[in-house]
Amino acid sequence: MEFDYSPRVQQMRERLLTFMQEHIYPNEEAFHHEIDANRRNGNPWIPTRLVESLKPKAREAGLWNLFLPRSARVPEGLSNLEYAPLCEIMGRVHFAPEVFNCSAPDTGNMETLERYASEAIKREWLDPLLRGEIRSAFAMTEPDVASSDATNIQCRIASQGGHYLINGRKWWTSGAGDPRCKVFILMGKTNPDAGRHEQQSMIVVPRDTPGITVKRPLSVYGYDDAPHGHCEVLFEDVRVPAENILLGEGRGFEIAQGRLGPGRIHHCMRSIGAAERALEAMCRRLNSRVAFGKVIATQTVWQERIAEARIMIDQARLLTLKAAYMMDTVGNKTARTEIAMIKVVAPNMACQIIDWAIQAHGAGGVCQDFPLAYMYAHQRTLRLADGPDEVHRNAIAKLEIAKYLEVPGARERVEMPVTRGA
Repeated sequence: MEFDYSPRVQQMRERLLTFMQEHIYPNEEAFHHEIDANRRNGNPWIPTRLVESLKPKAREAGLWNLFLPRSARVPEGLSNLEYAPLCEIMGRVHFAPEVFNCSAPDTGNMETLERYASEAIKREWLDPLLRGEIRSAFAMTEPDVASSDATNIQCRIASQGGHYLINGRKWWTSGAGDPRCKVFILMGKTNPDAGRHEQQSMIVVPRDTPGITVKRPLSVYGYDDAPHGHCEVLFEDVRVPAENILLGEGRGFEIAQGRLGPGRIHHCMRSIGAAERALEAMCRRLNSRVAFGKVIATQTVWQERIAEARIMIDQARLLTLKAAYMMDTVGNKTARTEIAMIKVVAPNMACQIIDWAIQAHGAGGVCQDFPLAYMYAHQRTLRLADGPDEVHRNAIAKLEIAKYLEVPGARERVEMPVTRGA
């Protein structure tokens, strides 16, 4: 395995680092001030002028839609291994990925549409998403079942001639609070009598279809993530053309496997970027403070934590790059153990390092003067999003045990998690 940056990636990495220094880091405070001003005016669910003003600059810099490989629509798209170091840099600031049209859930939805949608649906929804003209939402998790097992999903997609009728309640529907959201990709049940993994389907649902009600935004440790948001959404007799079903009935799990693999790589690389930034903030803070007559950075307890943080970050990065390399070379199915491992390792690693950084900042670490509290809230959420730690650990263990079973094909029959939350 060769993880050196290619000349192309090295050049793009330098360009992205420059963009971050010139446009992202200096505007972090302005971003939050704009959101707070909108909130005081009674509506935080307004796209920020700041982010919208930076998107044309990102396009001009050639830093747009980098996440999507093997697409004739996006010749600039990178492989998973090429994109990984750039995704890490974007992950240092939570709003940065949107600036480059590389933010969830749009990335996963665009990948899904590119791989599985008809040409007509691509023209209607994928093309404006790629241009950054609209945003989207992904509706999978439900409040009334344990969504860590996606076979529990109850939302009904019932065939009615040339249409499907959708009824159900979803929550943690990422992006549903954004007024730019114009389309949902929804996973629901088309045939309750089919096999366990053939009951579910995915369907494209225009946001303005009658019967869709966004009930409320859901906060994460008190943060509402406006103007993006994670919402509870009610679907009542929502009528959608039959041609909006992706691949056909009963193919939902197949699509989910293709969608969630790259998304987990993206989440993990952004987690590594957040951890790097937290370590940097921790070191700067410890070098600038004196307690009991000594610079805090000279105290061995902090030196132990700094060393451990560096080890943990580099371990997580190497494992994630290995997973990305395997996805590019042998495919998601063969890389499923590595994908599951990084999904456990990276958010846990980031949570620990950000927690140490908060401790190093004292009371400042938990307030809005530093980004650490928000970073921690987001990383803690990632231990649930796209599958809780326990589900991934269970899959890893089954795959490991299957190596030693004297049963042909045992490893291939191990179920991998298709899950987004608890």
